[in-house]
Amino acid sequence: MTSSPATAPLSYKIAVLVFLENHAGEHLLLLRAKPPNLGIWSPIGGKLETAIGESPFECAVRETFEETGHRVTAADFHLFAMIAEKAYEGHSHWLMFLFRCTVPLAALPPTIDEGKFGFFSRAAIDVLPIPETDRNALWPIYDQYRDRFVALKADCAPGQPIVVEIEQITPAPR
Repeated sequence: MTSSPATAPLSYKIAVLVFLENHAGEHLLLLRAKPPNLGIWSPIGGKLETAIGESPFECAVRETFEETGHRVTAADFHLFAMIAEKAYEGHSHWLMFLFRCTVPLAALPPTIDEGKFGFFSRAAIDVLPIPETDRNALWPIYDQYRDRFVALKADCAPGQPIVVEIEQITPAPR
């Protein structure tokens, strides 16, 4: 028995996003030249190399160097969030690990195959073309939890409002 495309299970992808700042506190974003998020701004990141057992921290280190040339170690990252996104754009599920790099980036990286870079103030990001989940979930999560840790889940089914639920906050709110 075969499944029709409408009822076929969605794949599950595991990835990291890295939130980098320069010395002025501006955030590095990449204007994506490839899907997903083609033509819109987002933090750097990428998929874990699961075939080699890469950890989320190893992936953050690798992606940061590959995309920006910024040499950092796992100790230079703070994992501030994990979010499970169901049915992102109706194509797949994502388990995303969100990292804040504690070592500022000295200069704007050169353009790469993935896209071109820009530094933006936090306020400027609110008016940029960014993914809906970034606007409604990821940046508010960054604003509130960047120095802590939060686990979330989000239902991103197409045609429905994105619903984000907190599953755990560490340390627990007082």
